Formats: sequence, C-alpha cells, structure tokens
Amino acid sequence: MKDSDLLLSNLDKLHTTEMGIMRIKRNLSLDVDDVVLWCFNMIKDKDSRIIKNGKNFYIENGNCILTVNASSYTIITAHRIKNNKE
Repeated sequence: MKDSDLLLSNLDKLHTTEMGIMRIKRNLSLDVDDVVLWCFNMIKDKDSRIIKNGKNFYIENGNCILTVNASSYTIITAHRIKNNKE
C-alpha cells in the first residue's frame, strides 16, 4: 500500500488537540471554525503530495505543509512553506 493510500484510508481517525488547533490556526493564519475539517479537505485535495518519513506523514499543498503522526493520525502542526525568493 502506498503511503498516500494508507493515510487516505484512515482519514476517519484524523484529529488534533486543543493546542494543535491553536498552533495550526496561528501558523497558517486560518480563520475557520473546524481546523480538522480544513486539514481533512487539504489532505483529500488531488493536488496534495503525501510523503511518509519516519513516524510522520507530511502533506504538502500550495504554500503549506501539514505534519500528521502516522500511527495515531494526530495532526501535529502545519507551516507555511517559505519562498526562497522572499
């Protein structure tokens, strides 16, 4: 099974903590009520690239990257990807 298939087949287990919600909102400047749903939709997006490295999945789409624990499916953090030209 491909890494992306493994994550996509377990999206029903996707969750985060209260601190995770605050961290993701702050790091991505999100103004949404449901951070987990926002992340869920990002992961399912056809343009998302999913890579498993060690104990985490990294999901890259556009200018941001999510980090999800591969065993618990906890969204750990999210960051904007800095453009080298900036």
